[in-house]
Amino acid sequence: MNRPDRRSSGRPRPRGGVHESRHRVEVTVGGDMAIVNRKGALRLRRGHPWVFRSDVERRPDLPAGVVRVAESNGAPLGWALWSPQSEISLRRIEADGDRRIDDAWWHDALRTAIRRRAPLAAEANAYRLVHGEGDGLPSLVVDQYGDSLVVQLLSAGLDAHTDVIVRCLRELTGCSGILARNDPAAREREGLPREVTLLYGEVPPVVEVREHGVRYLAAPWDGQKTGAFLDQRENRVLIGSLARGRALDCFAYHGSFALHLATRADHVCAVDISAPALARVHDHAARNGFTNIEPVIGDAFEVLRAWHREGRRFDTIVVDPPAFAKTRNALDAALRGYKDINLQAMKLLAPGGLLFTASCSFHLSRGLFFEMLSDAVADSGRPFALRAITGQPLDHPELINVPESGYLKGALLEAMS
Repeated sequence: MNRPDRRSSGRPRPRGGVHESRHRVEVTVGGDMAIVNRKGALRLRRGHPWVFRSDVERRPDLPAGVVRVAESNGAPLGWALWSPQSEISLRRIEADGDRRIDDAWWHDALRTAIRRRAPLAAEANAYRLVHGEGDGLPSLVVDQYGDSLVVQLLSAGLDAHTDVIVRCLRELTGCSGILARNDPAAREREGLPREVTLLYGEVPPVVEVREHGVRYLAAPWDGQKTGAFLDQRENRVLIGSLARGRALDCFAYHGSFALHLATRADHVCAVDISAPALARVHDHAARNGFTNIEPVIGDAFEVLRAWHREGRRFDTIVVDPPAFAKTRNALDAALRGYKDINLQAMKLLAPGGLLFTASCSFHLSRGLFFEMLSDAVADSGRPFALRAITGQPLDHPELINVPESGYLKGALLEAMS
């Protein structure tokens, strides 16, 4: 499918009735800028880009796009993406109200984000080029898979600037194709359709990813996330470099962790409930010339319990489950699930063995994550040492004052006896 050309320059038109200065904006005619209350202004000044609908005192009489923002007392607050139907009405992209949000602005912002990823190219050909709020470009995700890019435009204000974003990405990367994986539910809350659309060139159904000497296939059109789990790249390398003996990869999906484990471990069991996913594990093992990976179909909770009853032991275990807590209301049940699977893994770990465990649930804070691990350790009756704490990699920056930019947390534990 080709996206229709909307002929949008992405450039805000000059607005009448507004007197501008570097220190103050006096509003004389309503309707063409967003006016926020003191609470919204304080949030912006503290570095968080979001302003909620309840904190917008006067909504701009404009379609979705970029709008100027000011406080109710006239103080300028820069420029923001405006989403008329969203609970998050404004997402600030520029604090300087004197800057012009034109093609050159988008080019500079994208170039800055892309340059941050330059060190990754030496060891991988797939990584995130833009991580939304983490790169000062709220609601925009851009992932690179070889010569192809996969984007997600998750707000109405951003979606209005699709054309200029695509044009800049083509210029900056020389990519052969750009695919929009605009299928997350977040777009419905913005009044946008959920769709997968080819924006430019060609993007193949599968792309070979090279990652620190390991190769696997990503599926940009229909794979998880934008085609693969790029955020665990450094964690895969970490546990892969330490793997030994008999290894276990729980919730293996396509086997990205299992492949790194197989570089050093004698034998790797890759457990997943999906037969098609395990078929891809088998293919990936063959692609890398590994004969020591054994796909095992089954529910990880049940498989680990059965193996504990059988007296099996593993020297290296990875527990990387899907997001159990997709909403705040699901947190209590998620905590029970995380504790259960980690406890089962701890019971299977041989003395001196290593467990890498992670959570990608935003609603599970780091504090709750480690509290859950502490409870699991207590129930295991065994001492465990904390060897490492991990977070998000370079291409998924987590801003300290924007907690929504972070979600991934991990821990490397060693069984002391």
